[in-house]
Amino acid sequence: MNIKLRWLFAYLGFFLLFLSLGAWQINRANQKQAFLDEEAKRQNQAVQITRETAENVEALRYRPASVVGHFETQKQFLLDNQIDSGKAGYFVFTPFKLQNSNKAILVNRGWIPLIEPRATLPNVDFQAETETILQGRINSFPSIGLKLTGANQPTTTNPAVVGIIDSDVLTKELGYELFAFQLELAPEMPNGFKREWKVANIMQPEQHLAYAMQWFGLALVLTILFIKFGVFAPLKK
Repeated sequence: MNIKLRWLFAYLGFFLLFLSLGAWQINRANQKQAFLDEEAKRQNQAVQITRETAENVEALRYRPASVVGHFETQKQFLLDNQIDSGKAGYFVFTPFKLQNSNKAILVNRGWIPLIEPRATLPNVDFQAETETILQGRINSFPSIGLKLTGANQPTTTNPAVVGIIDSDVLTKELGYELFAFQLELAPEMPNGFKREWKVANIMQPEQHLAYAMQWFGLALVLTILFIKFGVFAPLKK
C-alpha cells in the first residue's frame, strides 16, 4: 500500500471518529435539555402523599408535596457525614406517620452541625402536634460514594446515628412501614434546621454543545491539514 493510501485511510478514520464524537455530544445535549425540562415541569406538579402513593422515586423526585399526619418523635435519626460550608454535621430525619395509616415517611428537617466530642449528640426534640399538614419536596435519600458494611445500621442512641438511610432497615427498627423516599421539609415550615435544598449537579447542555464544536473543529483542521500535506504536497516513496 503506498503512502498516499495510508494517509487517506488515516485521515478518514480520524475524520469519522471526530464527527461521531461531535454527534454524540449533540445527542447528550438534547438528552440533558429534555431532563432539565422534565425537572422544571415536575417542580410545578404538586402531589398529595397518601398510603397509595406509588414508590416510584424517579417519577416523584423534586415534586412539591404535602402530607397530613403527625410526627413520631420517639425515635429520630441523624444521617452522619453531611458537609455544609466546609463543616461536618447531620441531616435530621423524623418519621411522619400518615393520617389513618400505619405507614410513614421520613422527613428531612434539615442540617445541624456536629458537636464535639462526637459522642455528644445534638438535641433535636420538639413539641409535635397531634396532627398537622407538612409541605416539602420529595427526593431520594442522600447517597454516598463508599458504602461501608453496617453503615445502614442505626446506633442504639436516641437520636440514632446512621451512615446510610435504608428504608427497609429502618422499617424493621421502627415497626411500621416507611416510604422509599424522603420529604425535604419546606424552609417556611416550623421545627426544622438549616434547609437549602439543591438539585443534582449535571453537565449543562451548553457544555456538551461546546465539546461538539471542538470535535467538529478538529475534523475541519484535520481536513485542512490533509488537503495541504496529504494531497497537494509531494510525497516520498
